[in-house]
Amino acid sequence: MSANSAEPAARVEVVLVKGGRTKIRYPAQLLADDGVRLAVRAPWAGEGVRDFGFVRFEPGDLFTEYYWRDRWYSVKEVRDGDGAVKGWYCDITRPAVLSGGELVVEDLDLDLWRSADGTDVRRLDEDEFAESGLAETDPEAASAAVAALDALEALARGRGFGDLLG
Repeated sequence: MSANSAEPAARVEVVLVKGGRTKIRYPAQLLADDGVRLAVRAPWAGEGVRDFGFVRFEPGDLFTEYYWRDRWYSVKEVRDGDGAVKGWYCDITRPAVLSGGELVVEDLDLDLWRSADGTDVRRLDEDEFAESGLAETDPEAASAAVAALDALEALARGRGFGDLLG
């Protein structure tokens, strides 16, 4: 589809699964799919405001989300209602699966945040990951998850995600 196309944009339903259950599902506009990486855009799908202390996700925020079929993470660029970048929220997940109109990702508890200016990079939910028992039930997946978090943190503390998302 070209940028000047009168065709409606493709839509997908993003389905985030955690612990075998659907955590959240929301509609998104499919921006790109090169067979390995998918990009979608969606408004904040949570109810009300989610204040993490270091960032607030709220109505009006717009997420451009990148998923890979061969990587153990997703990266979400977060912009406020005026278009200013708040930062990037990264979920450690199993590789994404697009089936029919659903983009399904399994959340593995680990997360990473990088502020827009790059001064705040933080690993999140390592306690939840440890409590999940994944290291015992699926050691290969646990190892891939930790390696993915380490790789994202190195990017976040270095040049950022520009090369990854560009």
